[in-house]
Amino acid sequence: MLFICYSKCTTCQKARAFLDARGAAYDLRNIKTENPTEAELRAWHAKSGLPLKRFFNTSGLQYKAMGLSKRLSSMGEDEQFALLAADGMLVKRPILVGGDFVLVGFREAEWEAKL
Repeated sequence: MLFICYSKCTTCQKARAFLDARGAAYDLRNIKTENPTEAELRAWHAKSGLPLKRFFNTSGLQYKAMGLSKRLSSMGEDEQFALLAADGMLVKRPILVGGDFVLVGFREAEWEAKL
């Protein structure tokens, strides 16, 4: 599995502790220093079954500073993917990528069901 997080994020810290407590094997990737590529984001979005908006970190400073809550609905999908790929801090975290699933954000029951 691939675990994508930001080490200073408390939700990411909880998710990592959750994985470690269950002995889950994963590769760790820092979203700030190695942000997802557009191709990765497109693949994860397709595999997740989630609306693209769920991939945005709507509580993040960048999201708010860019006024994306008002702009996102008028942006095309290509533009949204390019924006997410340009700055990892715009991407909702943590992300857990498994063979047949992608989980965005940490919901313990949802993660438990996939492990």
